[in-house]
Amino acid sequence: MPQDQQPFVVVGGGLAGGKAVEQLREAGYDGPLVLVSAEPHLPYERPPLSKDFLMGKAERDVVFVHPRAWYVEQDVELVLGEEVTALDVGAHTIGTSSGRRMSYAKLLLAPGAQPRTLDLPDLDDAHAQRVLSLRTLDDSERLRGWLRPGTRLVVVGGGWIGLEAAAAARQAGADVTVLEMDPVPLQRVLGAQVATAFADKHRAQGVHLRCEVSVSGIVEDGDGLRVRLEGGDDVPADVVLVGIGVSPRVALAQAAGLEVDNGIVTDAQLRTSDPDVFACGDAANVLYTALGRRVRVEHWATALNQPATAARAMLGGDETYDLLPYFFTDQYDLGMEYHGLADPTSQQLLVRGDLGGGEFVAVWLDDDGVVSAAMHVNQWDDGDAVKALVGTHLDAARFTDRSAPLG
Repeated sequence: MPQDQQPFVVVGGGLAGGKAVEQLREAGYDGPLVLVSAEPHLPYERPPLSKDFLMGKAERDVVFVHPRAWYVEQDVELVLGEEVTALDVGAHTIGTSSGRRMSYAKLLLAPGAQPRTLDLPDLDDAHAQRVLSLRTLDDSERLRGWLRPGTRLVVVGGGWIGLEAAAAARQAGADVTVLEMDPVPLQRVLGAQVATAFADKHRAQGVHLRCEVSVSGIVEDGDGLRVRLEGGDDVPADVVLVGIGVSPRVALAQAAGLEVDNGIVTDAQLRTSDPDVFACGDAANVLYTALGRRVRVEHWATALNQPATAARAMLGGDETYDLLPYFFTDQYDLGMEYHGLADPTSQQLLVRGDLGGGEFVAVWLDDDGVVSAAMHVNQWDDGDAVKALVGTHLDAARFTDRSAPLG
């Protein structure tokens, strides 16, 4: 078959993969199109897994990017439950775990990330099944089954996933302990001052928040578990959620000789070091021209928006990806949106409103007084104005004056 008759292939069954095939069709590609995913499910997005779906407020169908009929209508071949285990960029082929070999004209890698885990040498299989991650739909269903009154949940790691899961568990009536290495959860992302607002909310909701502790192991305790702390006591648990971050899935790209550095390295068009291979989503380390550097962003908006740029580039377009990094969270009655990218350890923080009052806007300024990032908590009417602050020189006195317009 001539090279131009080979299919475009998308690897990955998350939001990025599902949006990629959608965007290729919308951009006018009418050739053969294949999506390959290691998971048996239709492509799905992940935010509901730690929010509404986990809390039982939404049913399973809410997570899927498209229903199965859409892929039939759009003539997208789905290869589900098969991991791509080999990539030969010279031969333009991939191989899967079932032994299938497939040629491609253009390839888009959207493999996502994998959760970091703990070594569990002291647990038998039955007890090890009580130590969970929260990354996949199956993970969320398993954890959801534990969220009920009386369950003792220990969350190792106070990042976004850990705190969202803690909020869901408390609202289900579970007894929740969060173990965090830093003085306050989210400190590395938001800085201690802003992060304390989230920590205080969890404490007010009954979460046992233990900071500046390290887990040395997890051992059996009857039918349950005990989480051992270095230099401290044990924490009893019925189930443990490990939320200590993720690592980009780069093994396939690395073995194929693609450039890898904190993710799969791409240019501003999401093209890798091979001209016919592109990457997007959590695993892609992308050149942001506006920032003048590469950035890898592990958030929903990246998986939602990068596929459009990749699709057009695969079809010969010259569009580049330079949207502001964005993420959001919902914990109890705290809803937050964050735009941009700041270093809270070195940049100046300004706050408009009361950090303890559940409604405020925060910005971080670089050395020139330019806003690197802006976020709001429960200031929904000001959402667009908060986003518009990023990249501007800020009048600090006007910004902190709540009687003055934000924009």
